[in-house]
Amino acid sequence: MKNLKSLLESTELKITPQRLAILKELENFGHATIEEIYENIKEIFPSISLATIYKNINALKEAGIICEICTPYKNKYEINKGEHGHFICAKCGNIEDFELTDEMIKSIENKYPNTKKEIYIYGVCENCNKN
Repeated sequence: MKNLKSLLESTELKITPQRLAILKELENFGHATIEEIYENIKEIFPSISLATIYKNINALKEAGIICEICTPYKNKYEINKGEHGHFICAKCGNIEDFELTDEMIKSIENKYPNTKKEIYIYGVCENCNKN
């Protein structure tokens, strides 16, 4: 929890139990929808509203603490880990992170300087391939 508090301390956002709970859910899930976050947090904070989750997600996103992953399914969120790619399963929607090589980053930077790199690769994950 200390690490999550320091994420908030590095911004102008107040440290609230709700924001810490959202970050803890993202830390546990890796990638989660707003609805998944809400379902788990309402067990801890029964009176919390979905609107409060949306408001805090937007504030955390604007502060650069979390990132939104836009998918054809439902958008998911993750704690900002710097530049990396996402493999998205076309069957189950599961998301896995993968590292961008220095060569990939240099190639992109040479052609498109000063860009945010969001790379999505779609395919079928190992679990879905087994079934």
